[in-house]
Amino acid sequence: MLCTMIYEGKQRIWSEYQKDIPDDRWYYVRSCIRQNFFPASEKMFTEITRNVLGKDIYETPHHTTCGGIAYHCDTIPQETAMTIVARQFALMTEAGYENYCPSCITSFGNYVEILETWREYPELEARIREDLWKACRREFNKPRYLAHSSDLIYRWRNEIAAKATHKLVNGRTGEPLRIVEHIGCHYAKMFPSKGVGGAEYPYVLAGMIESWGGQVVDYPERRHCCGYGFRQYHVKANRGYSMSNTYKKFESMEPFHPDAIITNCPGCPYFLDRWQYVIAEQTGKTYGENGFGIPVLTYEELAGLVLGYDPWDLGLQLHQVAVEPLLDKMGVEYDPSAKYLGLNREDIMRPELPGSIKCF
Repeated sequence: MLCTMIYEGKQRIWSEYQKDIPDDRWYYVRSCIRQNFFPASEKMFTEITRNVLGKDIYETPHHTTCGGIAYHCDTIPQETAMTIVARQFALMTEAGYENYCPSCITSFGNYVEILETWREYPELEARIREDLWKACRREFNKPRYLAHSSDLIYRWRNEIAAKATHKLVNGRTGEPLRIVEHIGCHYAKMFPSKGVGGAEYPYVLAGMIESWGGQVVDYPERRHCCGYGFRQYHVKANRGYSMSNTYKKFESMEPFHPDAIITNCPGCPYFLDRWQYVIAEQTGKTYGENGFGIPVLTYEELAGLVLGYDPWDLGLQLHQVAVEPLLDKMGVEYDPSAKYLGLNREDIMRPELPGSIKCF
């Protein structure tokens, strides 16, 4: 009886960290920066959700930036960002959708902050509605459900596992691959109740890892910022502080020998990937095996590998840290000669390789 009561108590506590994620009909909005960092990730999201899982995922070419980066860098006031977002909601309303799914973590945090502000200050929402009408003669309904795109992959993680070609398992040893999950700060830290698991126990990426056969790596700086931090990087004089944050994370995870890192934020995979190159060039130190770095993937890229997509169609050749060690462990087949071939197998040219971190 006591064990049952303890279990039920824990289940009630955990239920408070969950969120409603409808199974279908989502209005999807892309990130303004993700397409520049790892351009195949968002395409892979629509490929998996629409063509593999058969979901209704709608997007429009009239979508624009949410203004989040400018807002967090103090270059536009919040009211301007609110009016931009109001237009986005109007496009969703006009398309006949009520479930809103941003690809960007900063956008997700921006939308949550704006909706919470309007809830507390309805007179401000009324003024933004008036401003939007004056600007472009549009009206909007607020989303019934707001979820980040990683929430959706989490929601359908077991469906993906059922269709898997590869698991997060070392094919040579049979052991689960050791995966570091890194949660974007604007996903769980700004409004903890809006993310799966909250700020204390974010499970959105850990759930994917476990469903796909991997082992989640816990380490001291697991919840430390990746180092982006907007003004840490966008102000050039602060970039040393940005890199020092990333360095701190890698020093902390190094003893646990992770096979890969996955993230759910546009900036996090970029900085965790690129700063490994910078650290290696400055210090000669690398954090992967045999002089390689630790591969850093987006959750869409990892889902694509699990489902058997070609690594180069996933855009993994655009990563600074070599992904081949991870592919070899998973048993993913790939053509090394096709790594730097673009559309119609056109040569996109082999980049100059770094001197202190191994790449192919």
